[in-house]
Formats: sequence, structure tokens, C-alpha cells
Amino acid sequence: MGLISFLKNKFGKKEEANETNETKEESVKVEKYSKALEKSRENFSNKLSALSKRYKTVNSEYFEELEEILIESDVGISLTLKIIEEVLDESKAKKITDPTEINELLVDKLFVGYAEKGDIDNDIQFVNDGPTVLLVVGVNGVGKTTTIAKLAYRYLNQGKKVMLAAADTFRAGAIEQLTEWANRLKIEIVTGKAESDPASVAYDGAKRAKEKGVDLLIVDTAGRLQTKQNLMAELAKIKRVISKEIPDGPHETFLIIDATTGQNGVVQAKAFAEVTSLTGVVITKMDGTSKGGIILAIRDELGVPVRFIGLGEKMDDLQEFDLDKYLYGLCVETN
Repeated sequence: MGLISFLKNKFGKKEEANETNETKEESVKVEKYSKALEKSRENFSNKLSALSKRYKTVNSEYFEELEEILIESDVGISLTLKIIEEVLDESKAKKITDPTEINELLVDKLFVGYAEKGDIDNDIQFVNDGPTVLLVVGVNGVGKTTTIAKLAYRYLNQGKKVMLAAADTFRAGAIEQLTEWANRLKIEIVTGKAESDPASVAYDGAKRAKEKGVDLLIVDTAGRLQTKQNLMAELAKIKRVISKEIPDGPHETFLIIDATTGQNGVVQAKAFAEVTSLTGVVITKMDGTSKGGIILAIRDELGVPVRFIGLGEKMDDLQEFDLDKYLYGLCVETN
């Protein structure tokens, strides 16, 4: 059974009337993915389907158009060339000439290409003793502040005690915006004065989190990519002062990327990966892009997993990334 058939069988069936709360919740998540990826699906799956209908058998032109579809979906040039070569080689070896079979083989390769990088539990793994510290990085305008709020909301709903630290002390309004979210969520936030030392805010946050018995401390940081050397020094200092208060902290470093920026998001990811050790990527605004292949490109070029994905504007629309649901939303054509 090919992956497309497997995904249709797994997610495409109508749920029975006596479904459990667990299966209802799963259905809601699948629907979120499917709805958010509608634009990307039109740019990918629907184009694949239309392409296969124009050819009775595949030839060199078919593969050229296939390559174009992948690149237009922001899968990335290097991954596109690799996948096309693999599909071409396997189709020749197995004498596959049917366009539909070629498309299914392509999707299988996309899945394997992501999964072979190694799978992890995308949820945050909390330490047993003391606060778990999450450092959040990303350039301005990618939805960093909102994502921090959504992550806080997620873990508050899991019964965790959450605290924020506003260490982005340079962007105008950053402290005020994060404070507003903290007030809405009714959680504590540690702040400093505008343009004060970000590391001092992070240190105060770590100290306060220990005193208050916090489960999760989320530390916001500035994202001034144009000064890489300064950013590297700043993040290194933040990590150093946190570890003085909380051994092994920060435990996670998430990079926030706006899906609508396309390949610019991949460039940003590479730049941040050069200055700090990332443990995961959070993709925002997936519902606003037609180029959902960016997730595959990031995983291929950085080897860093996508941990969460933003599927809408509501607080619970930040979902733990699920490869099966993502590929179902991206690849299974709707009627």
C-alpha cells in the first residue's frame, strides 16, 4: 500500500456515530490540518493530479513538470533534485510508467526523506527537578510573541505552572506585548527596562522560576539577524546565566518561522542554526501560505525537526507537528 492510500485509509474514512472522545479529538486535529493546508494542497496535490491526467505515460517532460511543482511548493531545490532523482531511478528499475504510480512514489519519498532524519517526541519533555527552560528565538514579525502565548496556553491547559521572561528588551513594544499576554493568561512575567541587558532579565526569570516552583519558563529573545556576531554573543550569555541558576538550562531552543516567507524562512533557519543550537522549529501561519513544502526543506537542510505548527489564529490552533496529518493535508486531494 502506497503512502497516499495509507493516509486516505487512516484519516479519510467517516467516523462512526459511536466514536470515542479520543477519536473525536483526533478527527478535529485532522480537520485542522486539512483546512489550514488547503492553499498548499491546491498548489501541490491538485497540481500533481492535474499533471497525471495530462499524461498517459511518464517521460522526461513529466519529470520536469514534477520538479517545477516541488520547487513552487517550497520543498527546496536540493531536496527536489534528490527526490526527483530517486523517483526516476526507482521508476526505471521497476519499469513504472503510470503517472499516478509515479506521484504516489514521490509522496513516499517525501515521507521517508523527513522520517529518516530521526523522529522525536515533539512535545516538550519536562525535567523532573526544577523548571524546564524554553528559549525562543526568531526575527521580528514572524509571530514570536503570539507563539509564546500559545505555548504557554497549551501547557497551562496541561496543568503546568508557566512563567514568562521578556528578554527581548530592544524591540519597541516587545515587553508590553508579552506582558499583555501574561496578564490575559494570568501568569507571572519577569521584565526589565527597555534596552537593558537581556541576560539580566533571563537570569532574574530563572531565579524567580526556581523560587516559585515553576514547571516551564519561556524566555523571549531579540531577533536581530543583521548582527550575527552580536546575536551569538547575546544568546551565549543568556544561556550561560540561565545555567548558573538552572543546571542544563535552557533545555529547549525553539526557532519561530513564518511559513508565508517561503525560502526566506529557510535562510533565517540556517542563520540562527549557525549562532545557536536549535532543538526545534515552530512554523507559524501555515494557513496563510500556498507553499507548505517549507517544512520538508527545513528538515532536509538543517536536520532540525519541526516541533509545532500554527494552523490558525485561535489559541488552540498551535498543534504538535504530526508528519502523517501534515502529508494527508498536503497530499490528499479534496473533492
